[in-house]
Amino acid sequence: MKIAIEAQRIFRKNKHGMDFVALESIRELQKIDKENDYYILVSPGEDDAVLDVTPNFHIIELKCPTYPLWEQMALPLAISRIKPDLLHCTSNTAPLFCNVPLILTLHDIIFLEKRNAANKSLYQNFGRIYRRFIVPRIIPKCKEIITVSKYESDRITNFLELPDNKVSFVYNGYSSHFRVIADYESVTSKYISEKRYLFFLGNTDPKKNAERVLVAYSLYLKRSRKRLPLLIADLDYSFVSEIAGKYNIEDILPYIHTPGYIPNSDLPYIYSGAFAFLYPSLRESFGIPLLEAMACGTPVITSNISALPEIAGDGSIQINPFNEEEIANMIISLEEDGKLYENQVEYGIRRVSQFSWRRTAEELLKLYKSI
Repeated sequence: MKIAIEAQRIFRKNKHGMDFVALESIRELQKIDKENDYYILVSPGEDDAVLDVTPNFHIIELKCPTYPLWEQMALPLAISRIKPDLLHCTSNTAPLFCNVPLILTLHDIIFLEKRNAANKSLYQNFGRIYRRFIVPRIIPKCKEIITVSKYESDRITNFLELPDNKVSFVYNGYSSHFRVIADYESVTSKYISEKRYLFFLGNTDPKKNAERVLVAYSLYLKRSRKRLPLLIADLDYSFVSEIAGKYNIEDILPYIHTPGYIPNSDLPYIYSGAFAFLYPSLRESFGIPLLEAMACGTPVITSNISALPEIAGDGSIQINPFNEEEIANMIISLEEDGKLYENQVEYGIRRVSQFSWRRTAEELLKLYKSI
């Protein structure tokens, strides 16, 4: 077969969730499939060394000024030249006009759902509008729709009123460099001077629940004897300060560290140094950071809603993400109950053994062959 895979953003320097899913899946496909020819369609970027050309994997760079033009014009033109047997679009959207069988990875349909709160990011708001326009129009054209959890598969099927066999799910994995690191301070010292801290991976999207995390942290500081600092990735200080002012909790600011984007290569050190990882998201279709933290031996406090219980498993710590008291109390419980803490470390390392990018790639290859 000739298989084309859209991986538009995998060469950008500051990669996020969907970029890593595409990149790691392609890397594993390179290892297990020496028969089929692959054409990986990307946008040029600084991080072009992340993927190597091999005899049956060809990298096609397409230049275009914006993502919509890249996807709706440059990508279909390239597909017309390559003439593959199928096109796999990996990041929720696809060309409106495509003359080959289409497989779509629809990570979630959050963009079609009612928002819990407004988003101040113009980039994310534009992306939401674009997806709301494109996705309903390409769904009928898809040979197969893949998502990343049973929760999301059921959600998509019901919300879009699709036949039961239209959507399948393939679990994500986590990268092998996420592991327990003893000398984590060699890297964490770049971001925070304290040896131990709480870690929160958020952004301006309301689903990440940053406001409640900060309110919960203020409650924690009032009750804790350790008063660990809070390291926050992907949020700037002005955003945190604004929230602190809104809730009259400015006293937390001296304990907050906001280095911005943390490269993926540094995250295993960050997780390993964290006393606990806070992930009380309001809406996730999978939650790769859960697996990353667990693989690094870090207890996770996560939500009891959306796909998070499915991925975290029955032995994980799950709280009501709308309840700041629950979040704060659980951090205190981990501090005061050594047995609970050790159980969570051991449970997390067992749990992540059920997920890998190799398994993801094997399931994708089965789907390609079935098409």
